[in-house]
Amino acid sequence: FQYLRRFDQGHNLDTFYYKARSVEGSPAECLQLFLLHCGITDPSWAELRNFAWFLNIQLKDCEASVFCNVDLVEDTLQGF
Repeated sequence: FQYLRRFDQGHNLDTFYYKARSVEGSPAECLQLFLLHCGITDPSWAELRNFAWFLNIQLKDCEASVFCNVDLVEDTLQGF
């Protein structure tokens, strides 16, 4: 949710890292963003859950990757 929220606001995501204890927005805003970005017109709860699960795994892997670490690659792979 934190990534999707910042993406919609036009923030640079290259330097952002998920904050586990940070509470942002409301449950309604979270649901709206998931519905907007999941890519399915009328998703079921299972489809929304799978979207959130898949996105979470991809973002965790991205944060752990040296190829996505802005301190290491600087502007070479900006936006990667």
